[in-house]
Amino acid sequence: MAKRVMVVEDDPMSAKFFELTLKRRGNFDVIVTEDVDQILHLVRQGSIDMIVMDVSLCNSYYKGERVDGVTLSRLIKKDKSSGNIPILLATAHAMKGEQEEFLKESDADGYVSKPVIDPNEFIRKVSDLIA
Repeated sequence: MAKRVMVVEDDPMSAKFFELTLKRRGNFDVIVTEDVDQILHLVRQGSIDMIVMDVSLCNSYYKGERVDGVTLSRLIKKDKSSGNIPILLATAHAMKGEQEEFLKESDADGYVSKPVIDPNEFIRKVSDLIA
């Protein structure tokens, strides 16, 4: 059975790129959403093996408050039922030093810069985190 990857992304072009790359090159089952209630339900249910998380989410709300990918990742990681799910942060905001700060703040397991230049390297990072 294929591993299931959730893509949390607000940009439609990036979401489609991640979805197609994960399906075609990685043979993963993929769900794309930025709905926090759906995200939390699926991760708590145990039906997600890994998450690709955009750092800058524009349309995601939790308990009436806007949340970004760093906050959402931390929320997922602190929950006993979902804390073991690997999270790969994805962002176009790749200034020097920000990678370490994002990883520290989010408790995420890895980081990829957008746009993704090498789809095979992206799939390798995802596969390494799921293994």
